[in-house]
Amino acid sequence: MRWNRRGFTLLRPGLLLWLALLMLGALGLQAQETDDTSSGGPHVAELTIDGPIGPATKDYILRSIDTAHEAGAHAVLIRMDTPGGLDAATRDMIKGILAAPLPVITYVHPAGARAASAGTYILYGSHVAAMTPSTSLGAATPVQMGGLPTPPSGEQESGNEGDQESGESSPDASPQPGSAMERKVINDSVAFIRGLAERYDRNADWAEKAVRDAVSLTASEALEQNVIDLVADNREDLLAQLDGREVQLESGPFTLQTADLPIVSYAPDWRSELLGIITNPQIASILLLIGVYGLILEGYNPGALVPGVVGIICLLLGLYALQVLPVNYAGLALIVLGGILILAEAFLPSFGVLGIGGVIALVMGSIMLVDTDVPGMEVSYEIVGAVAAVGSLVVLGIVTMVGRSLRMPRKDVSHAMEGRVADVTQVGEEHATVRIDGEFWTVSSDQPLKPGDTVEVVSQDGLHLRVRPTGQ
Repeated sequence: MRWNRRGFTLLRPGLLLWLALLMLGALGLQAQETDDTSSGGPHVAELTIDGPIGPATKDYILRSIDTAHEAGAHAVLIRMDTPGGLDAATRDMIKGILAAPLPVITYVHPAGARAASAGTYILYGSHVAAMTPSTSLGAATPVQMGGLPTPPSGEQESGNEGDQESGESSPDASPQPGSAMERKVINDSVAFIRGLAERYDRNADWAEKAVRDAVSLTASEALEQNVIDLVADNREDLLAQLDGREVQLESGPFTLQTADLPIVSYAPDWRSELLGIITNPQIASILLLIGVYGLILEGYNPGALVPGVVGIICLLLGLYALQVLPVNYAGLALIVLGGILILAEAFLPSFGVLGIGGVIALVMGSIMLVDTDVPGMEVSYEIVGAVAAVGSLVVLGIVTMVGRSLRMPRKDVSHAMEGRVADVTQVGEEHATVRIDGEFWTVSSDQPLKPGDTVEVVSQDGLHLRVRPTGQ
């Protein structure tokens, strides 16, 4: 059986399909193994939140709660260490926890961990809130979105977790800071966390101060002020203290029996891992840029296929990530505009004017893309620098190629292909086909040709070329 380049090209999609099926099968086996390790009688299902809370965290927690219930878990233990997270993901998680068919115990652990911002809301929304010594919670003021806040006179400069009032005056004795929109966000958050506190008879007044004044507490202070239910040195101590405790579920009272139950860890499966990767703002911005550059390269080399396919896939993944992230659409529009300007540089040579404008638009769009100041959810300056460097190299390459093309000797259009070098892609009985700059030309030669040969165009007759193998 004889193979040629065309045959391999036809076979390649099949190979890619089989490879994709094998990968999906492996991922499915991995997920099945995870499910198998988490089943087998009553147990405490341990989940982990370590880092900013986003769409992937929400997906992992909510689906793991359902999986644990089906596997016969007696309770869910969420071990948490977070600087905060996105408001939408946090509220969805709390809704799922409140409606969970089994108790959800949130435990700030290990020592040195924190439940800041969104973590405080999750603690208040859990059936049992616990902390280990040397941990903290609080600073629950919603972060500013869409630019820096405008503090009124007399206030200090705001931080990442919200504005703090200067002086010793209470929030009740002074006008509320910020614009009308900021006050709406603050009041909505206050009502939300007070509702959670009242549901479980926890300190609602301190919860309001955590939102309005961004105050924080240590574990012992939180227990003393009835913000949490208990302090435990480790997981075993926690389960021992919880044994026999009654909690209130959506379905009614439930008595915990955790003294001798094993703790089974539920790791994120492949779906949650994939979601966590692509919804990382750094990865999402990179995917978006790869998609733009892939389409640009496909425009430069029509028929290359690989840049176009990779670009479309990365672009769709990036757009999906942006769908679940707080996106500034002006930043997204600037990124698209930057790609268009760089592409236009190749077809409307401006000696770098359009290209430089495109790089500036890409950089500004990358800075503005993710519209939040939540720690860990912003686009880093390293990524912005990489965008600027890659964009500048692309523009430099385009300007260099344009300069070379302007220095090339001019040829009549009827002889423009003479002297060009091409690769033979297919050989027929009378003619062969070569590829030049993404275009396929019909050629003939006095010497026999075979696929893969490199040939040189010696003459041109309309759309027909006469070639000879190189080196002859």
